Amino acid sequence: MAEILIGVMSGIVSGTGMGGGTILIFLLTFLLGIEQHVAQATNLIFFIPTAIVAIIVNLKNKNIDLKLAILLSVFGILGAIIGANISINMDVGILRKGFGIFLAFIALNEIYTIFKLYIKPYKNNSKEKK
Repeated sequence: MAEILIGVMSGIVSGTGMGGGTILIFLLTFLLGIEQHVAQATNLIFFIPTAIVAIIVNLKNKNIDLKLAILLSVFGILGAIIGANISINMDVGILRKGFGIFLAFIALNEIYTIFKLYIKPYKNNSKEKK
């Protein structure tokens, strides 16, 4: 049952474009106790069908710059090959810590974005009214 809930949650986050893999890896390692290497590899397989659905929906809505997408895909594939080879040869502890640091940076970026979009304009508007 936990696997189904994790899949649904990750799929929803993926559908919004926020990167369901980040959630998936965290939940697989934290809730199910799966090794980091296995969780990351599982994420890669999970990514394929969710990405195909997202591509189809966004192509229909004309949200994709095909030239840019092809360029990014080519270099993304090269980066994935390099990253996978590095990951395979890396100690699980280091890999887990690196992933944690990555998540911390994402969290800090999200907090900054929320502050910039919502809190800062609110403070500026309240100063103008005084």
